[in-house]
Amino acid sequence: MERGSACRTSLFWISVVFYVAGGKCDVSHAHSTLSVSVPHLYYTCPEGATVKLVCDQQGATLHHTDALKRSWLFTPHSDQRCKGPAGPRHTTIGHSRGNRSLPAGLQYGSAEHHFWVILQNVTHSDQGRYCCMLLDFQLEHKHAALVQKPHSHVILHVTPRRNGSQDCTVWDPTPAGGSVPVALAVAACILALLSLPLILVLVYKQRQNSHSSRRAQELVRMDSEAQGHENPVFLGGSPQIKTRTVSQIMTRQSSETGRHLLSEPGTPLSPPAHGDVFFPMEGTNGPFGRSLRLHLK
Repeated sequence: MERGSACRTSLFWISVVFYVAGGKCDVSHAHSTLSVSVPHLYYTCPEGATVKLVCDQQGATLHHTDALKRSWLFTPHSDQRCKGPAGPRHTTIGHSRGNRSLPAGLQYGSAEHHFWVILQNVTHSDQGRYCCMLLDFQLEHKHAALVQKPHSHVILHVTPRRNGSQDCTVWDPTPAGGSVPVALAVAACILALLSLPLILVLVYKQRQNSHSSRRAQELVRMDSEAQGHENPVFLGGSPQIKTRTVSQIMTRQSSETGRHLLSEPGTPLSPPAHGDVFFPMEGTNGPFGRSLRLHLK
């Protein structure tokens, strides 16, 4: 019985190594029920520190009889994908079965919703990308079929040794997916609500100004029309200037009222018609006046 169990375990790990190394295993295309995420993407530790790299696990196996395995891969190149079966500190994926056969300072652990790898006394050779994987295998008739394979990764950066604190720092430069668009949408809604009263006031003032402008133009037009009826200039013609010929000018004209002009004979205070000259300074009966009148005749 124990021999059969050991054979199945060996067969299982051969299938895992074969898959991670790039071999072809039977993979089901069923809907995924497992996922892996990381609480922190970047870890920075000084040389000699101890770091715990953590990955979170969500969901469950596709079938309740499936075998779920957790594995860690490593590559010193932070910008490249992990390639199996190389694990942390020159191990292979088969070493993840337990901590007894692992190198000193390397430990694996797991709980219900997350799993981790612990590196003690880190050196510059530990710097790189660590990939965490969940492998959901369906075992049927001594054949392991991979039905789910979610994975994620973390980056470890090792700095020179320093005096004082040997604690590691973690940071994540990118916010959780979808939080930025949601925050922008909420901010836009709040801004629109706050700006609505101001927009309404501006529209009201613009309508009032437009109405006042039209009213002023109407008053100006009405005033212009009223002045045009009282002023002859607006009646359609300019006043005609009366011109007279030379003969009309030489001929004595009567006034429009019918009265005689001062230049006509017989008009009071007009000069005598026949050469009689009247001098009011002298009396007509005086000797000087009489002789002057006789002389003129």
